[in-house]
Amino acid sequence: MTEHHTTDTAPQGPQPAAEPPAAEPSATPGRRRTGTALRWLAAVVAFAAFGTGTAYGISRAERTDLPGLATAGDGRWDYPTLAKPTLAPGAPQPFASDDEDGIHYAALFQLLLPAPAGSAPDRELEVEQDQKVSEDTFLEEFEPTVRPKMKQEFTDEGLRQIVGRGWTMPDGTHTRVYLLRFASSGFAESRERCGINMNVKGVNRIDEDEDWTKVALVQPRPERGSLELFAEAAPVGDEEVRIGCVQAGDVQAAVFQSRKGAVAAVPFHQTVILQSQLLG
Repeated sequence: MTEHHTTDTAPQGPQPAAEPPAAEPSATPGRRRTGTALRWLAAVVAFAAFGTGTAYGISRAERTDLPGLATAGDGRWDYPTLAKPTLAPGAPQPFASDDEDGIHYAALFQLLLPAPAGSAPDRELEVEQDQKVSEDTFLEEFEPTVRPKMKQEFTDEGLRQIVGRGWTMPDGTHTRVYLLRFASSGFAESRERCGINMNVKGVNRIDEDEDWTKVALVQPRPERGSLELFAEAAPVGDEEVRIGCVQAGDVQAAVFQSRKGAVAAVPFHQTVILQSQLLG
């Protein structure tokens, strides 16, 4: 089947400057539940600060500027300051009064979350120019039995393009972020493709992320679209998998994060929230 790609022509905005590595999340599997609530009492303040920025211009406060976050051991990753993509003259922002359907006119790769400081690029993720990813590469995240059906749905739903980025942190946490652009917002809402019913490779069953359920009401949420977080249901094998799903207008984001033992809640939630703010 012919894969569907379009070429984005919007000029690329300035790239964020590299910043020094942040402290690494704990690599002790036994602590994946213990202490999560305490860390989030502090992290809530940080995410509230993220939520005050606009979707395309998000500034990052330093830890010492935020109550409760004076130490570097809060578990967050050190992401570059997120910058506003450059739009073509006259192009509206998503969800503006003249773009209520949330069509994103920026080049898709400009909406992709940058990797945090201290990370190593995922050399196994096959990306082309401007972070483009083929349908087959994205479908490798899912069980082989569902890939033909999903690929046909891409054709039926007017998939225009996929971009992706992957990295690994020093503690072994592996992250892959994908953005899928569709012909309209209605086609970008699939919960089969990213949701509790998805068939992720090597995962028996997906359930709600319990850590997120405890703190979701006080976290930044998209004004439009949706943000949902899931985790591999018990029993979990040697490596835990968590998935974040974001839908904003014509774009759907899928965040896959895995780690031997357990995925730390704070940087996982942080990653999904920041990606949702870039699309909001």
